[in-house]
This record gives sequence, C-alpha cells and structure tokens, in this order.
Amino acid sequence: MHMTWYTGDSTYDTVLTLAYGLALLVFIGAAFAKSPYGRFASEKWGGINLDPRLGWFLMELPATLSFVFFYFQGRNRFEIVPLFFLAVWLIHYGNRGFVFPYLIRTPKGATASFSIVVVASGWVVTTLHGYLNAAFISDLGTHFTPDWFVDPRFLIGITLYYASFVLNVHSDAIIRNLRTIEEVERGEKVYRIPRGGLFRFVTSPSYLTEITAFTGFAIATWCLGATFIALVTVANLVPRALQTHRWYKEKFPDYPRERRALLPFLW
Repeated sequence: MHMTWYTGDSTYDTVLTLAYGLALLVFIGAAFAKSPYGRFASEKWGGINLDPRLGWFLMELPATLSFVFFYFQGRNRFEIVPLFFLAVWLIHYGNRGFVFPYLIRTPKGATASFSIVVVASGWVVTTLHGYLNAAFISDLGTHFTPDWFVDPRFLIGITLYYASFVLNVHSDAIIRNLRTIEEVERGEKVYRIPRGGLFRFVTSPSYLTEITAFTGFAIATWCLGATFIALVTVANLVPRALQTHRWYKEKFPDYPRERRALLPFLW
C-alpha cells in the first residue's frame, strides 16, 4: 500500500496541498534566514521577544489543542489503533509543549530571546500539524485496523520514533544541565561545550532526533500529513544545526574537531 495524496475528503486534500506549499516556503526561507530564537534571536524582527519558556509553550500549544479537537470528530476515535496514536501524540507534546519549556534554565533577569514571529509562524504549522494527523488517524485513514500493529511499516516507524524520543529527551537534559541552577539565579548567561550521549558525535543531537522522530511517526502512521511536519522539521533544523555548529567552533577554540554538525561521522 502506497501513501495516497487524495483521501476523497475535499477539505483535507486542499489543506494538505496548501501545507506542502508552506513546507516549500519554509525550505526557501530557512536557507536565507536564521530562526530568531535562542542564541540567534534578533531585534530586526521588531524587537518583540518573549521569555523562551513562554515562547515554547505558546508555540507548541496548538499542536495539542488542534489534534485533540479534530481527533474526537473522527468516526474511528475509539478504535484501538487511533487511540494508540492519540497516546503517542499526547506524550510527545506533553513533553515538548509543557515539560520542556518548564525545565528551561533561563538566567534570571536575562533579556528575552524568543521572537513573537517564531510563535506566530509556529501557530500556523502546529495547527496544520494537529489537524492533518488527527483527521487522518481518527477518520480518513483506512488501514488502522488491529492488523496494523504487526505491519512492518508500523514496527519500523514506531521503533525509530521511540528510540528518537528517548535520545531527544536525554540530549535536552544534557544541554539543560550545562547551566547550574545557581548560575541561573545569579543571572549568569553561561555557555559550555556539551558532552556525552549523542554529543560525542554531533553538535545538535536534539535536532537530529527531532527529525528522526517525526520521520518514524510518518512511517508508523503512513500518513502524508505526518510527512509534512517531517519536511518542515528538516527545513527548519538542518540550517540551524549548521549555524549552531559554526557558532560553537567560533566560540570555543577547543571544540572537538571530530564532532559533526548533524549526521554522525558524515556532516
């Protein structure tokens, strides 16, 4: 069974087509401009910046709200396979939208570093993300019978997803712990070279595992709506990984020479 572009639902098919057009625009835009958050925040976007904890929470919130709303409109919302993917989604965005921003260690009194432009553009992407996946999983997908749990695409995809999810959480913890709570309380904006885990191989393991997690989810659901967010993630994070790698090499003369930007041993 191949992924079909047209589901027969005109609204869904139109939104999916527009979403892929948006993904193309993200690819083009990301090639020429840095995403204005974190160390790459910039005043040229109007000077309206948020605390990163608030920014992350607001940006990711529509992914949960949109998915839950559209999921429970579906005819198959109480079937076992859709319910499984509902749980996967809520765990993922429970971490990304609530736990992750809560644990961010922002120096006390530091200048805000999360552009409102990122939040606003993120709302478009995360709302589409939630709708395209929820509507397909709980209503339009025809392959979500119990047999899907033994399909090779599900087994490969969900294994890749969960391995990526665990490594992503671990990588986030390493980055977070580079700055002590005492330094945060004193308002010290400290940067250090992260070490351990996937950082032995790449500068941005959080970005790498975010890409592979969404790739795994797209395979496990066999849904073009999930492929949309995987493409947007690649478009956004690949240039940022290269920029981050360059930043570390410029800031730290002793930065590990063998460490690659995003792909272990390659690139």
